Amino acid sequence: MLKLQVNILQLIRRMSLLLLLYSLLRFIFFISNLSYFYQLGFKNLSIAFFGGLRFDISAISFTNALFILLHLIPFKGFASRSYQLVLKTLFLLVNIPVIILNCSDIVYYKFTLKRGTMDAFDMAEMSDDFKNVLPQFIRDYWYVAIIIFILIFLMIKLYNRTSNTFNTASKKVNLIVVIIISIFTVIGARGGLQLRPLSIFHAAEYGSPQTAPLVLNTTFTMIKTIGKTKLSSEKYFDDKTLSDVFNPIHQLTNHEPFKKMNVVIIIMESFSKEYIGGLNSFSGYTPFLDSLIYESLVFNNGFANGKKSIEGIPAVLAGMPVMMNEPFITSQYSGNKITGIADILKQEGYSTSFFHGGSNGTMGFDGFTKSIGFDNYYGRKEYNNDANYDGKWGIFDEPFFQYFAKELNKTSPPFISCIFSLSSHHPYTIPEKYKGKFMKGTLPIHQSIRYADYSLQKFFEAAAKMPWFDNTLFVITADHTFESEHAEYQTPVGKYRIPIIFYQHNSSLHSRSDNITQQVDIMPSILDYLHYPKPFYSFGSSVFNPLGQHVAVNCLEGIYQIITRDYSLQFDGTKSLFLSNYSDDVLMRNNLLNKELITKEALEQKLKAIIQTYNQAMIHNKFSLPNH
Repeated sequence: MLKLQVNILQLIRRMSLLLLLYSLLRFIFFISNLSYFYQLGFKNLSIAFFGGLRFDISAISFTNALFILLHLIPFKGFASRSYQLVLKTLFLLVNIPVIILNCSDIVYYKFTLKRGTMDAFDMAEMSDDFKNVLPQFIRDYWYVAIIIFILIFLMIKLYNRTSNTFNTASKKVNLIVVIIISIFTVIGARGGLQLRPLSIFHAAEYGSPQTAPLVLNTTFTMIKTIGKTKLSSEKYFDDKTLSDVFNPIHQLTNHEPFKKMNVVIIIMESFSKEYIGGLNSFSGYTPFLDSLIYESLVFNNGFANGKKSIEGIPAVLAGMPVMMNEPFITSQYSGNKITGIADILKQEGYSTSFFHGGSNGTMGFDGFTKSIGFDNYYGRKEYNNDANYDGKWGIFDEPFFQYFAKELNKTSPPFISCIFSLSSHHPYTIPEKYKGKFMKGTLPIHQSIRYADYSLQKFFEAAAKMPWFDNTLFVITADHTFESEHAEYQTPVGKYRIPIIFYQHNSSLHSRSDNITQQVDIMPSILDYLHYPKPFYSFGSSVFNPLGQHVAVNCLEGIYQIITRDYSLQFDGTKSLFLSNYSDDVLMRNNLLNKELITKEALEQKLKAIIQTYNQAMIHNKFSLPNH
């Protein structure tokens, strides 16, 4: 029987090389983001690294399927230099991008607290802003390029050492080997023999939701999010039961006359609760906001609904939580009718405007805000003075906030207006004239937080002299959280904590509340404060309603979370994964899933109802009432 060259030993060596490479990438990711994982302990970290092999095998099987196949074709020329060059070229073309993608998460994870997914490549985010800031990113994170170069060099070096490994076998043996390896490749790609292929949310099964980013690799999360924008029509409850558990249609019961106060919503870029001394037992970086807190209605348990600006804007302005992996603005549902706060108040005679100092078109904000009722958009183009351009994102906060105040003074009341700051975004640029004015903190963002807080102070000083000031409700919040140095702000609950502040000069809004409050509560709260008399659609609840639901929800990498006064529950859409009494167990180390069954069941039912309502509303384009 004819003997032909096949390359089982060579293939095994090369696949082992890739497994080693992926493990090394995971270790580098771990070291680079050590502050987010060190508190997990040796046992959980060991489980994460071991469990990660399953996701690595899946990613390797997907991306190297053709490479594997070419090793299984038995013919005499396999050992030839030309065929080996073809294999090496294919190997490098596939796996060099793998190294680059996984190394990008060394930095990207700090911004989003999740592994990179396909939404990172959306055109909305790949705008001129991205192109402008890319050189600064490269300068700031130059070491990532060095890591990439070293890993590519190491991969090539080790690959070359496999080039002379061959064995021979008969055609019959070859056929058996081809079948066996093909079967194992398919099984490896789908992540095992379970009914459903391995998915992102399965990573939470290896330890806890906190370890999931460490278990995953970026190749896997990219593959699993290609084209994954369609929601499933969950059916946890029948329609009647569903509306009893959760109902997004609000009819406020306040019978006082509607008061046409002005409304100003201020969204501060990356203003984590952790940075605000007035909301913590330690010093912060926001002396002005600290002083305003004592004259405002403040929520100690305020939460963002997402981890990105593109998620925070719909949550604050349209009561839309983050319950899918892709931001609404870039999803296949972005054409759905969404009723926002500006839509509602415009029907009551309000002027509407949105201000953001970035280049027009940034992350689709101009188009989205227009779609929810903001008639006037003011961006870098309208500001029309690049003397105050930061060179990366847009106009510095201080001059743009002054511009905001002056434009409001030209607007006929009543008005609703929103401003979204930008100077506390990487690369944290501060105007040259203020170099040395604001002390640096322990994280790079801290100095720019001080500058943004100063800009906010100057805005209030200017606005206080204007005739509309006393008759205006101000709401101050953040779009999302950012990099943290305190362990309690790095947990699945802590990493969503933001300020939520309601202020009106010379009003009764002088108190603190421990009630759970989320971004989607802002719209119904404003309408309640104004005594709005008509029904409206929102996933939030008014903070002024003592009978409100007072929960917070979010979704990250396929894991849903619901937060109440004392507990949080993580749920993958099928089963609960982790229950924590975070008020007592601040670092969320203890899983109470099998110990507090009544609490688990109650939270799971509420979360299921919210998921079902959200998915059905998105799929059937019913995220608003017919009269809006």
